[in-house]
Amino acid sequence: MEKFIPVVVIKELAEVDKILPALKANGINCAEITFRTACAKDAIKLACEKYSDMSIGAGTVINKAQCEDALEAGAEFIVSPGLSVDVAKLCKEKNIPYYPGCVTPTEIMQALELGITILKFFPANVYGGLSALKALSAPFPQVRFIPTGGVDRSNIDEFLAFDKIAAIGGSFFVKESLERMENNNG
Repeated sequence: MEKFIPVVVIKELAEVDKILPALKANGINCAEITFRTACAKDAIKLACEKYSDMSIGAGTVINKAQCEDALEAGAEFIVSPGLSVDVAKLCKEKNIPYYPGCVTPTEIMQALELGITILKFFPANVYGGLSALKALSAPFPQVRFIPTGGVDRSNIDEFLAFDKIAAIGGSFFVKESLERMENNNG
């Protein structure tokens, strides 16, 4: 698993060839392309075809139909803002990693019952950030988290220092990568 998972919103397909090279130039070889736009499935398919050296996943997957579309497009992992049992079962059946959003002990227990031990913690800043993750890790030592939402350059090192962090998710990676690329080309 990559340590950084950029949350990528593609509004038009041409953005794939702008954002993914910027991420790569910034040393990030992963992209979670969200199902927030009409072209998400096509963007994932294009990204998987053109950037096969990157780990391309689908984010904001909230139901089985979206998961089926993402897997058909070639997604290598699935991320949800919450936990969907249908998505979890499909991913398990297809042997695809699934990272559901879980922030309460009840949600974490449900994920564990489904065999999932790496969980998205979203929105991290709203649900208590690092102190909440440390508290939740005590009763759930087998769980590792992907905090997303409210993690940025000001606090990323604190999160990365905690051994229960599997990766960091966020859209700020995209913004930084695009700015760096523009500055280098300007």
